[in-house]
Amino acid sequence: MTEQNFAAMRSAMIASQLRTVGVNDPSVLAALETVARERFVPSSRATLAYVDTAIPLGDGRALNTPLASARLINEAKILQTDHVLLIGAATGYLATVLSQLAKHVVAVEADPALLAIATHELNGLGNVSVVDAPLTAGAPAQAPYDVIIIDGAVEEVPAALLDQLKPGGRLATGHVDHGVTRLAVGHKSLGGFGLVPFADAACVIFPAFSKPKAFAFS
Repeated sequence: MTEQNFAAMRSAMIASQLRTVGVNDPSVLAALETVARERFVPSSRATLAYVDTAIPLGDGRALNTPLASARLINEAKILQTDHVLLIGAATGYLATVLSQLAKHVVAVEADPALLAIATHELNGLGNVSVVDAPLTAGAPAQAPYDVIIIDGAVEEVPAALLDQLKPGGRLATGHVDHGVTRLAVGHKSLGGFGLVPFADAACVIFPAFSKPKAFAFS
């Protein structure tokens, strides 16, 4: 595969997978067109970089689908002045895309192997910081954030993350609801926070965000 082949696949992904489902923010599309996703997947799976499928990265983690990631950042309405927290840096792909949309990006990763890859790939980006921390903890030292992106599906959003979001801030995430993954966005107000689903979509699941199991008598 050549760079021209990958560039053609990237353009086809944008035209056939993303524009057709409402990913229409010009700045988001331009960022997705610029970032070579094949750089961020294992070389043995490079040909799958622009297929709408999750790509296994080892130890139960996977790079989220192009459609899910793109729809999350599209719905988050990121501004060039925004301070963004990304939960799940993985190999650094989405943080690279976000670096072109936001003023500053803090990318959190807990998996040691993925952390090493993300740190290497994002090293040259002056507006991205990589933080080694549990995904559920976020990065409170650099809070508050205008936007939080959870690049995967969760059963619930921990209060620890919501505490890091500014009043009026946006949070976009995948949401696991009775076994179905949906994409959702919410706004934080003085009255609280609520997620509003906007699409059913395949999305990688973050087990660390599972709800505690209710006690049941045997």
